[in-house]
Amino acid sequence: MLDILQKLGLPINASVHGGAVDEVLSMFHWLMLFLFIGWGLFFLYTLYRFSASKNPKADYDGVKSHLSSGLEVAVALIEFVILIGFALPIWANRVNDVPNQADGAEVIRVVAQQFAWNIHYPGADGLFGNVDVNLVDEESNPVGLDKNDPNSADDIITINQLHIPVDKPIRIDLSSKDVIHSFFLPEFRVKQDAIPGMSIPISFEATMTSDSYLKSIKGTEREGRGFEIACAQLCGLGHYRMQGFMTVHSEESYVAWQDKQAQILLEEDDDEWGDDDW
Repeated sequence: MLDILQKLGLPINASVHGGAVDEVLSMFHWLMLFLFIGWGLFFLYTLYRFSASKNPKADYDGVKSHLSSGLEVAVALIEFVILIGFALPIWANRVNDVPNQADGAEVIRVVAQQFAWNIHYPGADGLFGNVDVNLVDEESNPVGLDKNDPNSADDIITINQLHIPVDKPIRIDLSSKDVIHSFFLPEFRVKQDAIPGMSIPISFEATMTSDSYLKSIKGTEREGRGFEIACAQLCGLGHYRMQGFMTVHSEESYVAWQDKQAQILLEEDDDEWGDDDW
């Protein structure tokens, strides 16, 4: 069934927990197929069984069999088993076992807004600088980073560009500036609403780099298109353009990217000092 779902549009799984999610999806699709065929055949049977030619005279006693009730109870029990036995444990694991820096996770903040994803990295020291809503400037400081906080000196801010390492737990603390958005990474089986006034942790672990992914989709409709961040919640007139991109690096490549961003920060600081001197 998973092969069939992938041919019908299910994205490649690129996360550790994605396999369990796909198994539940497969179970529900098998159940829906069974119900579609079963109820369809039952409907055709009733059309024949209770047609006017078969029943020229009305039967005021009606159907005495309880077969349909039994079938409905059986379907409900199957759905209950899938929900409680498979789907709920996966959900509980994603909610309760969110890693942090002490567990070796890479922690990143994502702040949604109409219509962009603001991404905040703690930098080399692993400590986030303070943020203040009063310091938000949509052009120069979209997350309201307090530049006077020593911990903010090496913080990295990107817009619509998420960078993570492969084979390492990733924790994202998700929030929103304005309305409800939905952070959706299809290939990683991650989808979580970003709600104003709340910081919601989500986690996953990538199993392939962006380069490996691009090689795996050669010859398909998605050839040449890397990992994307979608907003899965209608959030305004510009919802259609709220698209981000994610790059999954090897460990060495991720360190190199961080070093490059740190160098850019140093150059920006030098420019500011130069302006002040002159």
